[in-house]
Amino acid sequence: MAKRGGYPGGMMPGNMNNLMKQAQRMQRQMEENQKAMETKEFTATAGGNAVSVSMTGKREVTKVKIDPELLDPENVEDLEDLIMVAMNDILTQIENANNEAVNAMTGGMNFGGLNF
Repeated sequence: MAKRGGYPGGMMPGNMNNLMKQAQRMQRQMEENQKAMETKEFTATAGGNAVSVSMTGKREVTKVKIDPELLDPENVEDLEDLIMVAMNDILTQIENANNEAVNAMTGGMNFGGLNF
């Protein structure tokens, strides 16, 4: 005997509309968060504030400050290492902020490794 009044896949049209509205709302939130991240500025330091790097959420460097005492032509490697540490730290800060924003929108749901 056939089911009465059933819909293929077991979804009611009203539920599908709600799902589409939720997806559209989430897309708007993601766009708003992305715009906010692009203007937000992150700063990281290394070597006890000897090197400071600032960057926007768009990953554009806005400032680099280096303590003049580090400018030793015979010890360039230490300065390079401090810049690298600060840059890696700031990129981690940006990624963490992005992940927090996505988790806040999705309630921590995993979308199979999709990055937003």
